[in-house]
Formats: sequence, structure tokens, C-alpha cells
Amino acid sequence: MDIVIADNVEKLYGNNQGIKKVSLRIKKGEFIGVLGHSGAGKTTLMRLLCGAIFPTNGSLCVMGQEMSAITRPELLRLRLKIATVYQNFNVVPNLSVAHNVLMGKLGSKSLLSTLRSLLWLTPAETKRITKILTSLGLKEKFYERCQELSGGQQQRVAVARALFSEAEMIVADEPIASVDPGTAGLILNLFSALQQDGTTVIMNLHQVSDAVKYCTRLIALENGELAFDGIPEEFLNTQAYFRLIGNKTQELTGENPYE
Repeated sequence: MDIVIADNVEKLYGNNQGIKKVSLRIKKGEFIGVLGHSGAGKTTLMRLLCGAIFPTNGSLCVMGQEMSAITRPELLRLRLKIATVYQNFNVVPNLSVAHNVLMGKLGSKSLLSTLRSLLWLTPAETKRITKILTSLGLKEKFYERCQELSGGQQQRVAVARALFSEAEMIVADEPIASVDPGTAGLILNLFSALQQDGTTVIMNLHQVSDAVKYCTRLIALENGELAFDGIPEEFLNTQAYFRLIGNKTQELTGENPYE
């Protein structure tokens, strides 16, 4: 089943085009890696898919909703089905790690339940949050405020929040950009496990080696245009791949540039 249908989608920023006539279909349960140089349109595509921005031209349908005609109530309901991990983390600095993770579910709660959650956690919430934080190496940070964490730790909190949401689709913009290689592997394995359970994962990545290892499908963007859409093994034999890696030999060896 196609949960994303894009036909000739364009996004303009004044006279600049972020996305140029992109057409694609995304099926439920795919793990898609989006590749491209800085400015290629990757973040614009992510923001379009989660409803943070809307197409200037073309048709974009996400989970049955035509984004150019969506109403605010429909958009709010759609966002309950989509978890987003941003490059800048978007954590609440003065809240605890646990409460930041809990925010992944707050949109589906009543006002009374939301207020209760800010005062105390139920045993079930505590157990599940602890399990997720443990999987990300953050168990001991449960009660700490996010403002006391490093950038890499805040990124993991953002990932934990997405995992806690139990969303049908996760849109992640460089979720491993601020973490060490070992933690990057942990995060990618967690997303891979979600995909195998039926969650759709769409993720911007810098490293081709990570994308090939974990993703079931790759999309490459160049100057806002779709340069490749297919299985990882095929991408390695394309001109788009060689234009992307240039002289970055770490892509050929699998070395991590964040190490």
C-alpha cells in the first residue's frame, strides 16, 4: 500500500527551488535512506512529508491526505501518525529526559491526561521509557534535564521520543549526525527493527555505507531533483553515487567521518 504519493512536487523559497518536480511512491514498511549533498533538498523533502511545509506545485498525498488541501484538524490527526526527528533535536531543555520522551505521545492524550503526565508517570510509562532509554545507553539520564546533556545525548533523547510515539511513519533528518559510530549503529538497528515490524522509516543520511547496510531503498537528490530511486546495491554502480562521494574515500571504506 502506498502511504506517500508524490507527483511532480515542487517547493519554492522565493525564487529558489528546494524541490523540483519530484515524483515517487513510498509503501508501508519501507526503510528509505535519502542521500545528497548539503542543499540538495533532503530536509525540504523531510519537512514536506511530515506536514511542516506544503508543496508550492504538484500533488503530495500522505496517508490518504492531500497536503495542498488539508485542513488544520486533519493535519493534527495526521501528525499523530508521524514521528519526526530533527537535526536540531527539538527537546525541551528544562524538562527531564523522561518527560521529553513522553512528549512523543502527548498529542494523543486528553488535556487532563497531559497535565497528569507532567506531574507523575504511571508504572507502565516508566517501564517503557526506561526500556527505550536503556537501548540507547541513556538509562542513567532518566531524571536529568535535557539542558544538562551533550548534543549527542540530546539527539538520542529525540530518537527515544520518536520510538515512544509508536507512530506509523518516522521521518528522521540526520538522526546520527551528532553521535559516535557505536551509538549510530545502535540507533540504526533500532530503526531497522521498527521497519521489520511494519513501521515506515524515511531517513536523511550522510554516509552511503550506513544507507546501504540498513536501508531497503535509497533515494538520492541532486539540486532538488530526483537522481536515483531504487535498491542500495544498484545505487553503488551509478554516476549519482560517484558524484555524491567525490573524493571521500571513507564512503568506500565504511569509515565514519564523525569518529
